[in-house]
Amino acid sequence: MSGETTFWDTVDALRESHRRYAREAYGFVVGALGETVRALPAERAADPARRHLSGRELLAGVVLLARREFGAMAPMVFREWGVRAGEDVGEIVFELVRAGQLSARPEDTMEDFRGDFDLAAELGRDAEPGPPSTGGRATPAA
Repeated sequence: MSGETTFWDTVDALRESHRRYAREAYGFVVGALGETVRALPAERAADPARRHLSGRELLAGVVLLARREFGAMAPMVFREWGVRAGEDVGEIVFELVRAGQLSARPEDTMEDFRGDFDLAAELGRDAEPGPPSTGGRATPAA
């Protein structure tokens, strides 16, 4: 076996210092990141500079995947995992960035995950699958 640390080894090490979020939450956030990037238009996905997701775009992707995977149970699953707000998703992302599992740009901050995006409300919103609302703000295109 190589000396490289696997994703799950990293998650377990992060959780040793605090158990704020369930192990599954880390995997789900990374899975939502991948799904969201794969759903980008081809011209954006082909450009590394434009392929990068904003915090708001990742939050929207988390909600879409949660609705698809868990349906009406999504709010309960996220509460069980300790993920109650967009800021919690941001904490998971930046823990994984600090651990070398994800990358961030200098302009990426926790502020991208704070504000008027109500994760609990979006997860529980009774609507047909589609993009979650952005709290009256447009989601950045690039």
